[in-house]
Amino acid sequence: MPLTTRIEAAIDAAILMGERKPAPPKLAQALRYGVTPGGARIRPTILTSVALACGDDKPEVTNAAAAALELIHCASLVHDDMPCFDDADVRRGKPTIHIEYSEPLALLTGDALIVLAFEHLSDLADTDARRALELIKILSHRTGSPNGICAGQGWESEAEVNLSAYHQAKTGALFIAATQMGAVAAGQDAEPWFELGARIGEAFQVADDLRDALYDEETLGKPAGQDEIHDRPNAVSEFGVQGATRRLKDILGGAISSIPSCPGEASLAKMVQATAQKLTPVAPVPGE
Repeated sequence: MPLTTRIEAAIDAAILMGERKPAPPKLAQALRYGVTPGGARIRPTILTSVALACGDDKPEVTNAAAAALELIHCASLVHDDMPCFDDADVRRGKPTIHIEYSEPLALLTGDALIVLAFEHLSDLADTDARRALELIKILSHRTGSPNGICAGQGWESEAEVNLSAYHQAKTGALFIAATQMGAVAAGQDAEPWFELGARIGEAFQVADDLRDALYDEETLGKPAGQDEIHDRPNAVSEFGVQGATRRLKDILGGAISSIPSCPGEASLAKMVQATAQKLTPVAPVPGE
């Protein structure tokens, strides 16, 4: 089964849980709307790739972990788009949930996706209780505060921002979760996989900062120039476009060298290289 097909099937199985009757029809619709069609599914792809590199001896555990991670990511996008944060009208080329369904339903959708992710992992208890508990611990740690995506949003309310800590919490947290959960899903220790996730996450955030500065809304599929509009800390304002681009290349180079020894190390390195190519912005500045 192709990796993308496997991941989409796992996500669909998780979403079906939230659509069970007697769920409110609009909320059930909003859950699926917020998750599909997906973007690059880069986080569950990394998770599944790490699990495969480590043996993937229990695919059902890997599938549930990948789906749960993507549900958390989608929940963060739903909340991030709301008027209290970015007040975005478009996400992935279509109206955001608070525009399509209403602000109250957007809030409930994000909340429901978060809870659904952990419920999905808890269902693994009969398959492998130890792995299920470890997966829940990692995902909760990388979702909440002080080291998760909630902390990342919290940094935006501070007068002085540690850019590295901000990036690791806002974006890096779920990439760290991806690499560590992939290892745990395959029965391996999580700790050696921290650095790879942290480096990929930092690279992704720097690349996102560059795209936000260089691309237009049509290219991004979401509003552009948000860092400048909201006066958010970002790599472009700190290092400039050329400096941020150099930093991105340095981080990605370090990511490949940080891959722990595992049976599928070579194939995993190719996946990271492919991810690096996708991340690097290539479009010119609008108007040039």
